[in-house]
Amino acid sequence: MPAAPLSPEKAAAVQALAEDIRQATNAEIEELAATLIDTDDAHLFGQNEFKLRSLALKIAAKALEQHLAQKKTATRGPA
Repeated sequence: MPAAPLSPEKAAAVQALAEDIRQATNAEIEELAATLIDTDDAHLFGQNEFKLRSLALKIAAKALEQHLAQKKTATRGPA
């Protein structure tokens, strides 16, 4: 079932969060790509698979951090 279209405000929030996630995870994404390029097909699984999964989990954790950081700044009251 396709998702309902986002309102313009939510679409803008999605784009802002996506950009924040890209910036926060650039190093992990490059390391993931380098690992894939440096690994031959015979050794793709096993230890390399665990390294790739670890990097993917770091990316997901940073995505959650970025989302929570936006919520904290959006709900601050006057100082």
